[in-house]
Amino acid sequence: MTGAPILFTPRLILRLPEPQDFDGYAAFAADPETMTHLGGAMSRAVAWRDFSLRAGAWTTRGFSMFSVIERDTGQWIGRIGPWQPEGWPGTEVGWGVSPHFAGKGYALEAATAAIDYAVDVLGWDDVIHTIAPDNLRSIRLAERLGSANRGPTQLPPPLDHFRVDAWGQSAAAWRARRRG
Repeated sequence: MTGAPILFTPRLILRLPEPQDFDGYAAFAADPETMTHLGGAMSRAVAWRDFSLRAGAWTTRGFSMFSVIERDTGQWIGRIGPWQPEGWPGTEVGWGVSPHFAGKGYALEAATAAIDYAVDVLGWDDVIHTIAPDNLRSIRLAERLGSANRGPTQLPPPLDHFRVDAWGQSAAAWRARRRG
């Protein structure tokens, strides 16, 4: 992909997934606690398909989740960014961070950059986050981002059995909050 976006924050680089990211992605996807609200732990082979799906969405949709890289170490720490596969209930900025990097504010930093990208570059008028009602860490992050719970929503098959709420805000609300 020519002209692929690369976003920089004080501590992070958000870029398209690259082959060297896969080991970190596979470890992230294998962790049962991390994957509780992300479809369940995955074997390395299933994680490869999921990783490739997200990388391929950059070609088919023109956007997808970024690989999030720690600037100081070059380590893959998570996947965060715009996400809207066929049948998705809205224009989502989603997140998932490796447990080794949780609790350091990286998800907030990366999600902020990803929402800016979705609103300012992709031109999205609205951003949601699909979150299980018992996923308290993601709910707290959504609240810190200024999103409000809009109530239950439905994911497409094969994820339609998951109970999720749509948290979100308009682009206008995001911009007003950012100017703050």
